Amino acid sequence: MTGLPFDVPGRFWRGNLHTHSDRSDGALSPSDTATIYRDAGYDFLAITDHFRPEYGYPITDTRDLRSDNFTTLIGAELHAPATELGQEWHIIAAGLPLDFPPPADGETGPEIARRARAAGAFIGMAHPSASLLTLADAESLDAAHSVEVQNALADGENRGDSWHLTDVLLNRGHRLTTYAADDAHLQPQDPPPCQAWVHVRAESLIPGALLTALKAGHFYSSTGPEIHAVHLGSDSVTIHCSPATKILLTGGHPGAEVIQGTNLTECTFPLTLFAGTHCRITVEDTTGRRAWTNPIHR
Repeated sequence: MTGLPFDVPGRFWRGNLHTHSDRSDGALSPSDTATIYRDAGYDFLAITDHFRPEYGYPITDTRDLRSDNFTTLIGAELHAPATELGQEWHIIAAGLPLDFPPPADGETGPEIARRARAAGAFIGMAHPSASLLTLADAESLDAAHSVEVQNALADGENRGDSWHLTDVLLNRGHRLTTYAADDAHLQPQDPPPCQAWVHVRAESLIPGALLTALKAGHFYSSTGPEIHAVHLGSDSVTIHCSPATKILLTGGHPGAEVIQGTNLTECTFPLTLFAGTHCRITVEDTTGRRAWTNPIHR
């Protein structure tokens, strides 16, 4: 089985992969945006301003915001026509070069995503539920490393959760990871920041190490709880986590293994239900906040 970061050398670094500043439609400067996340205890931030002509196709340069205990990933939210609904694509690219060229005439979403991946970026399928992506849309985005399964901004529209489409893709053989993000714009009407994030396992807090870990799937996602360890046996899996009221094993088969209680910090599940398919672990706390592992493939 593959897909777990817990025994990988290094430590976990907390970060947000989908953020906007006033270089596009965010409310605050890159510096002020980064300060919010740094002061909240984050280790890194990707400012992913909208890569659109009305903003001058920004690749926001955040290198001067880096320090010994906080860093940034250079990125953008890429756009191009068109999904099956006829809307523009929303594609997260973290780790872009500053001179990444604007889209060529007629360049599609899948094409610009392939070009960004070739340039070294980690590619995320942004808020597929909020964008009403179809299965055909999602399968066409063949450069994606990961699916944004929880988007805090879209949660306000009751479209923040994209697990259903993700499980369908995984069952069709697409080896995708999954991440949670704020999609923060920090506008007065928006939800507060620091609602959804990733914990990336890497040996150092340098952008290259974080990007390598993201591409390798060495991370998990959360809106609150922490997953400390996951131990896989031949026929069972054991989870260690922060205090929880529910721990679930779900994935590529209808149904779930569920344990409920008070202040759960460890449990073991049989893997029988998910033999031959992918599965994942979800940890839920008393407030309903959740953490998720990446898909585990057997």
